[in-house]
Amino acid sequence: MGAVLRAMVMALMALAANLTGCGAAQERNTAGADRTYQNLLIERLIDARPGDVIEIPEGVFAFDRSLSLNVDGVTLRGQGPDRTILSFQGQVQGAEGLLVTANDFTIENLAIEDTIGDGLKVNNGENIIIRGVRVEWTAGPRTENGAYGIYPVQTTNVLIENSIAIGASDAGIYVGQSRNVVLRRNRAERNVAGIEIENTIGADVYENVATENTGGILVFNMPNLPQPGYQTRVFSNHVFANNTGNFGHAGTPVASIPAGSGVVVNSNDQVEIFDNDISDNRTANIIVSSLHSTGYSSYSVQEDFDPYPEGIFIHSNRFSGGGDNPDGMELQALRLLIGGPLGRLPDVFWDGYRDEAKLVDGVMPDGLRLCLDNGAAELVNADGPHGYAAPAITTDAHRCTLPRLPAIELASAQ
Repeated sequence: MGAVLRAMVMALMALAANLTGCGAAQERNTAGADRTYQNLLIERLIDARPGDVIEIPEGVFAFDRSLSLNVDGVTLRGQGPDRTILSFQGQVQGAEGLLVTANDFTIENLAIEDTIGDGLKVNNGENIIIRGVRVEWTAGPRTENGAYGIYPVQTTNVLIENSIAIGASDAGIYVGQSRNVVLRRNRAERNVAGIEIENTIGADVYENVATENTGGILVFNMPNLPQPGYQTRVFSNHVFANNTGNFGHAGTPVASIPAGSGVVVNSNDQVEIFDNDISDNRTANIIVSSLHSTGYSSYSVQEDFDPYPEGIFIHSNRFSGGGDNPDGMELQALRLLIGGPLGRLPDVFWDGYRDEAKLVDGVMPDGLRLCLDNGAAELVNADGPHGYAAPAITTDAHRCTLPRLPAIELASAQ
């Protein structure tokens, strides 16, 4: 065997040893000079057993098709989000980079770049840890980018921490139709939606950074999904300068988000927003709105869907800047009506939609109110139900408090 060929075989054998964890001897014995890293990792994921730790070495590794994991109790571990990079720039097959349909797994310390569709999708799992993962579309914000970066859906007991999402054409970090979720110490930038909690029951979103997105942090309920969401705490985040033009696909919910949106609550209930630093979001630092403001109310919606945000408590945040150059002529007209040529929209923008059938003497019952207890911060009622004809500062009508929401208890987040 020539020296060059011998070196190639030895290198591939060493690579196989790094990949396998359990079952290393068998894969070392079958490694050959014609086995690519792509094939090694695909086979290792297929052959995985509960308890396996699959170590991926440092390097940039190209894949032309999706990877998948459907075995419970596996850890997939790289050497760091800037050191172990799975590149899908030449992807020709599959709808995502990595699809996981399993329970009790951890994915950590790696990057997924330039997928055709979603970056990391998790479907129908529980006890999930995603840590130190970067998902990025390296050409920057483009409608052609994949929709979701980190994307657990219909999951339970989810921890996403110390991760990064850049360039998603829908949401960088999205958790949908799930229960018991903690998102902490992540960074989302240059996505349409930086972080999105949708139709999820029980979520804590804290110590994250959201900047240069169209909208920073979104808490949504959408119709025609298996469950409505409620009970989300958004706290101790830094949400600033989310002023990127909306590059979402036309007709999707996020396509209705105006550039310059800091924290947005749409049709969701029991949301507490507190102790955040929110600044320089040019439309508004916080937006509270109904499905009626998205254009989706004209679509077929199930009869029992509640389109109104209720039980929203905003307090103890630190606001600065923002509201000075809202996105679109309609919002610019509102700014002129409220603040004059040099004015700005208040820190809290409410579209004015509420369930009139629930009013008691013209006021929403205590547990359903939109409450603002945030020092000098003001709230504008945009008068959406009447075509935004008479917007007005209505801060005093919303000076109230609501019971604090409980913390999410998650064993992996201790």
